[in-house]
Amino acid sequence: MQDNIDKRDRAAQFRLRLARAMEERQISQSALARSIGVDRSTVSQLLTGAGARLPNAHVVGSCASALGVSADWLLSLSDRPESAAELLASSLTMAEAPRALVDERIFEWHQQAAGYKIRYVPATLPDMLKTRAVLEWEYAPHLGRTADQAIGASADRLTWMRSAQSDYEIAMPLFEIHSFAHGTGYYEGLSLDNRLAQIDHLLDLCEQLYPRLRIYLFDAKRLYSAPVTIFGPLLCVFYAGSHYMAFRDRDRIEVFTRHFDTLVREADMTARDFSEHLRQLRSAITSATE
Repeated sequence: MQDNIDKRDRAAQFRLRLARAMEERQISQSALARSIGVDRSTVSQLLTGAGARLPNAHVVGSCASALGVSADWLLSLSDRPESAAELLASSLTMAEAPRALVDERIFEWHQQAAGYKIRYVPATLPDMLKTRAVLEWEYAPHLGRTADQAIGASADRLTWMRSAQSDYEIAMPLFEIHSFAHGTGYYEGLSLDNRLAQIDHLLDLCEQLYPRLRIYLFDAKRLYSAPVTIFGPLLCVFYAGSHYMAFRDRDRIEVFTRHFDTLVREADMTARDFSEHLRQLRSAITSATE
């Protein structure tokens, strides 16, 4: 953004940017004049005039529209030539979110962010950390078919996490892991054997992958987060049920990165304590059944 430049400099910059846009789009002075409804001599004057005088708003807007750039860019009020609509379209995209998470787009996002820290607030336990039995229990009844695709996608994601040079930070509300351990809420009907096997699987993964995999638990009475994945500085994706909302502009990614860092900073259970907390939960639910 260039807010405080001299009027003469702004006028000179307008001429340079107008000429640049015409050259990039291979539009002649005559063609531009016809497009904006003025004489060719007017366009020539816009390009070669001197002094601090700028054309009126109608001419600037017409030039911007004809050349596919923003009026703010022509007037040096922005460093981005795209229009506001184009900027919004490129910074926010919507993608369908299949229930079985077999969308190759998700895996591509992980691959694109290789080497960057990936921050993740899952909607339930992270699929890539679930056992086959839990995935089969979770997906098969809803889909009316086998959970093989979901299982394959989750296995691919875990394999990628093991080999990629990315750190994974996962933040979940405390009630999520407690609800899972006790088979309540979303996890009602999941057998004790499957829950115990899942806890053991999580313990194994945490031991194998720490510190590259770090799981934090926060108190949802004090903090809240929608399901979101932040792929380094590249992308921020919210899970909205049937769709993903993906942001690519730096400012929004920074905002939600700070949000995630707050979840980690104020977590009631740190990554160092997570495994011990799981062991205590395991002991509690086995004791209750004896």
